Amino acid sequence: MIVLGIDPGSAICGYGFVEHPALKPLAVGVITTSPNARMQDRLLKIHTELAALIAAYRPQIMGLEKLFFGKNATTAIPVAQARGIVLLCAAQSNLDVIELSPNEVKQAVTGYGHAEKEQVIYMVTKLLKLAAPPKPDDAADALAIALAAGYQADSPAYRNFEALS
Repeated sequence: MIVLGIDPGSAICGYGFVEHPALKPLAVGVITTSPNARMQDRLLKIHTELAALIAAYRPQIMGLEKLFFGKNATTAIPVAQARGIVLLCAAQSNLDVIELSPNEVKQAVTGYGHAEKEQVIYMVTKLLKLAAPPKPDDAADALAIALAAGYQADSPAYRNFEALS
């Protein structure tokens, strides 16, 4: 099973493809957009590049980080817009989507839901047997999301739920 993890953002959208249960990394990177571009053009670029990646790697499941509203709701709006584009790509490709909170991702990858970013990056590097930590952090986060979504999809509870739907 190939799982696509997405760390959504309008400026930097991280992606990572992982084959489960082998934990084999297939591709990792970021889609970047110019802050000087119109928002609709930035969203179109995310859609175009993500749709091409999905067509190339043909994942069965997409893991997507849930939207987290921190202190600055203004920055959450562009992230929500990018997240909508990611969900559109998933729907167009008929992908199941597993949405995970940051704490669920940390728990799945490190065993501790309040792990620091460095701990998550360390475990992603070790679990996927990477020669070096993925850069930038958005790419590492996407791989962590792919790992967590894959673990959840591999669980008997998820398979039983899918069989019923």
